[in-house]
Amino acid sequence: MSSSKPEGVVELVAEFTALPGREEEVERLLLALTAEVRNEPGCLEFTPHRVAPAPAEAVVATSPAPVGFRFVVTEAYRDREAFADHLAGSYGAAFNAALHPLIVEDRSALTFLRRLG
Repeated sequence: MSSSKPEGVVELVAEFTALPGREEEVERLLLALTAEVRNEPGCLEFTPHRVAPAPAEAVVATSPAPVGFRFVVTEAYRDREAFADHLAGSYGAAFNAALHPLIVEDRSALTFLRRLG
């Protein structure tokens, strides 16, 4: 079985860092957004994560932000149109407005992905 994605699928990772003491607020906002986005007809994946400590036996570089403050969301949409529909959702704009004063960055950092192979 091939590991390549279906043609046109948009995959990305969104990342942001909560301000100290605002982590739980950010998590609540993100979980509420998750419920909305997963109901979009073109959403294939929307999985929020909170960066956790590495297991003691793992050899890893240090995190760019304190553990527990960094949030990562893996996302996939059926195609560019589905991604555009996602961006146009009113709940996304409300989420971003509420998130802005709670995070270090000006906005989420988006990294678009292309599968190898």
